[in-house]
Amino acid sequence: MSSNTLVTPDHIANPIPVETRGRVKKRHTGTHLLLIALAVMWLIPLLWTLYTALRPKAETDKYGYFSVGGVYNFDNFSNAWAQAGLGTYFVNSVIITVPTVLLTLLFASMMAFAVSRFSWRFNITLLIMFTAGNLLPPQVLAAPLFSMFKFIPLPLSISDSGNFLNTYYSVIMVNTAFQIGFCTFVLSNYMKALPQELTEAALVDGAGVWKQYYTIVMPLCRPALAALATLEVIFIYNEFFWPLLFIQSGSRLPITTGIKNLQGQFFSDYNLIAAGATFTIIPTLIIYLLLQRHFVAGLTLGASKG
Repeated sequence: MSSNTLVTPDHIANPIPVETRGRVKKRHTGTHLLLIALAVMWLIPLLWTLYTALRPKAETDKYGYFSVGGVYNFDNFSNAWAQAGLGTYFVNSVIITVPTVLLTLLFASMMAFAVSRFSWRFNITLLIMFTAGNLLPPQVLAAPLFSMFKFIPLPLSISDSGNFLNTYYSVIMVNTAFQIGFCTFVLSNYMKALPQELTEAALVDGAGVWKQYYTIVMPLCRPALAALATLEVIFIYNEFFWPLLFIQSGSRLPITTGIKNLQGQFFSDYNLIAAGATFTIIPTLIIYLLLQRHFVAGLTLGASKG
C-alpha cells in the first residue's frame, strides 16, 4: 500500500486486498463443494442400508427397491438381533478388538521409541521393514498362517481344538502383527518431532531408557495414541477376513463375520441383512464420536510438528 493511499477502517480490520479476498473465497468455495460431494458419496450407502432395513421384505417385493411406498417399521432390527444372536457376536468383537488395540499400541510405541530417540545401525532398516510389511497383501499369508496355527499345539485347557485354530488368540496375534507397522510409522514420526533435550536432560538426571519411555515420551504422545486408537478400533472391529479364516465355531465369531448367519442357503432377506449391518455400524460410530476431539487433535498436532 503506497503512502498516498487512504487507510480506512476496513483496511485496518482486514488488510487483505479485496481482489485477493475474492480469489480466496472462490478457492474455498470449490473446496467446500468437493468436500460436500465426497460426504454425500460416503453417506449414500449408509442411508440406503438404513432405508432398506426399515422396510419389510414384502413391501420391497411389492414396490421394488427403488421406491418410497409401503410401510416402514423396526421389525427387521428385532428379527435380526434375535435370529443372528448379535449380542454374543458383539461380545466376541470386544474380546478381539480391545487386546489387539492395546498390544498394537504397546509394541508400536516401543519400536517407535527405539528408532526415533536413539541413533544406531539398524534403526532405519527396521523402520523400513515394519512399514513395508503393510504393503504385503494379507491373503498371501493366509495358507501359511493357517497351517502354522494348525500344527502349533496348545493345552486343551485353553484351546478345545488343541491348537491355535478356532481361538481368539490367532485373530489377535495376526491383527496385531499386521497393524504394528502402520502404528510404528506414525508414532516414530511423532516422536521425532519431540525435543531431544527432554530425554537428554532425563538421562543426565539418571533416568534409564524405560523411565524415559513411560514417564517422558509416552505422556507427550497421548494425542497421537488417541488418534491411532480410534483408527485401530475401527480397523480391527471391521476386520472380516482373519476371523472367517481362523474361527470355525459360530459362537466365537465377531459381529462383522457373524452377520453372515442372516444369509440363507437358498434365500436371502436383504432387508434383514441390512438391519444386521446397521447394528454393526453403531459401535464404531459411537467410538468415533466420543474420541473425535482427540482424533482431530492428534492429526493436527502431528501435522504442525512435522
